[in-house]
Amino acid sequence: MNTDLHVAIIQTHLVWENPEANRVHFESKINSIKKPCDLIVLPEMFTTGFTMNAAAVAESMTGKTVAWLKKMAKEKQAAITGSVVIAENNQYYNRMLFVCPNGTVHIYNKRHSFSLVGEEKVFTSGKEQVVVAYKNWKLCLQICYDLRFPVWSRNTTDYDALIYVANWPKPRIAAWDALLKARAIENMCYCIGVNRVGEDEAQNDYSGHSTVYDVLGNNISPIRPHKDHIEIVTLDKKHLARYREKLNFLSDRDRFKIM
Repeated sequence: MNTDLHVAIIQTHLVWENPEANRVHFESKINSIKKPCDLIVLPEMFTTGFTMNAAAVAESMTGKTVAWLKKMAKEKQAAITGSVVIAENNQYYNRMLFVCPNGTVHIYNKRHSFSLVGEEKVFTSGKEQVVVAYKNWKLCLQICYDLRFPVWSRNTTDYDALIYVANWPKPRIAAWDALLKARAIENMCYCIGVNRVGEDEAQNDYSGHSTVYDVLGNNISPIRPHKDHIEIVTLDKKHLARYREKLNFLSDRDRFKIM
């Protein structure tokens, strides 16, 4: 059995509050991937940019973006993940969708709302850590601001990789770089971070810095900042097993449950 996971990271600009334009843009990007891959990772709110205007852009789980994700995942025979604005039961969610080639959809609702811009006044917070089993890998889904809260992502379930999708602005990009590396090291896992580039309607500048760190905190994905870029990174299960067995730091972790 092949234990590698080939992950395509798409770092790009987003069209403000225009789901159709963004779907067209990402379809072109996805179709440009010629090498085989198992998973394609898109940024946070990839159909709209990081907007608080949820009522104007929200979709349902039977809407166009979910249908598009299923179509693209089936065509590419690769899972696709990223977050979108979803309306459900009279509430709005910043929801990360993990769509498998067979049409299965896993969902994770962002736990930590970004109170600096009042995200908690618009979006309902998620309550559950979500780990997806896919191709013999256990993948923990996280969104942007969640990165600042290590208890929430603590590896108590022996997952293999963390995936963060984000709209993380340039002025605080040093924190993004440092925290992604820290999450990989402390959880003895791969840590994938996919951020957007460009400027949004609020004049927030995004510099990308999308990256992947291995178990030891080494950067294994040389993605240029500020640029539209697609990078395919290989995650090696043998690397994961070798260092977990050799160093065994996770056996000394604190035991707790999030209430």
